[in-house]
Amino acid sequence: MPTEPDPIVARLLRSEEPSIRWRTLVGVFGLTPRDAVVAAATAAVPGSERVRRLLSERVADGTLPFHPYNAKWRGAHWVLVALAELGYPAGDESLAPLREQALDWVLSQEYERRHIGRVRGKELPTLHASIEGNLVWALLRLGLADERVDRLVDRLLRAQWPDGGWNCDRRATGRVSSFGESLVPLRSLNAYARITGRTDAREAVLRASELFLERRLFRRRTDGSVIDRAFLQLHFPCYWHYDVLFALTVLAESELIRDPRCTEALDVLEAKRLSDGGFPAEAKFYRVSFAHPGGGSSSVSWGPTSRRLSNEWVSCAALVALTAAGRRHDGYPGGPARALG
Repeated sequence: MPTEPDPIVARLLRSEEPSIRWRTLVGVFGLTPRDAVVAAATAAVPGSERVRRLLSERVADGTLPFHPYNAKWRGAHWVLVALAELGYPAGDESLAPLREQALDWVLSQEYERRHIGRVRGKELPTLHASIEGNLVWALLRLGLADERVDRLVDRLLRAQWPDGGWNCDRRATGRVSSFGESLVPLRSLNAYARITGRTDAREAVLRASELFLERRLFRRRTDGSVIDRAFLQLHFPCYWHYDVLFALTVLAESELIRDPRCTEALDVLEAKRLSDGGFPAEAKFYRVSFAHPGGGSSSVSWGPTSRRLSNEWVSCAALVALTAAGRRHDGYPGGPARALG
């Protein structure tokens, strides 16, 4: 007997947000940019209210009048990352001024002096690798990458620790990398390896994945205890922060989510499913404010934050991860049309 389509999937396909429709079509149904419905959803992204707000603070030369990174979450760096998450169409040269802002800073002497170093007393490099990682990933996704992205990738490869991750703390013990600094570089190097075919980048992805997989994405190797309870909460977006859903998303993109060591994290995720079939944003890393940039202010909201209410961004990410893991047990016979009834 054919199973009934999941109601939450139909809701996501009917979403007013074209990015949600795009993510569902690609991540849940496995459609490609060549499919007309995907192309239509992608074409609608630049005109969405969320995108308009993200870009609304640009000045006459196309830049944003804030520090590209420190103005969280409204600087050029963060707007590019948000647009990439939204599935913004690749190749829009009107975004080039934002790229230049972000790259000029991350490749500056000031940046190298302040953010690149070594662990005190040890021959281990330190790097705020989530910065390079997010920018590389965003520029690749947005079709705005050039040879400067290669330089950032080489910087990431040089700074990778023996355990596969990265760390920015010059006072670190050197025993283990930072989860917060390591997941985003894994994501970016996977995207880079897929586009360029560079084997050293793919090898770095596999090494980095072991940092998380050896710990089942959230447990200490020593005693099996939870590393940080916040890792078990669901958020969107994570920016550079870590949680199990973001980890599963990145491992799905890297085709590593079916590793048996992801099983417990997938169980944790499935246990958070609400009665309507969706998933909640249990906490958030932003606040909506136009008063001033920085301090985690965002020009847009990413839906409700409540353990009892579905959030379509979290729901979509969760369903995409579960689909990639082979846990799409609800069944969507007939594709999107069937899901919509």
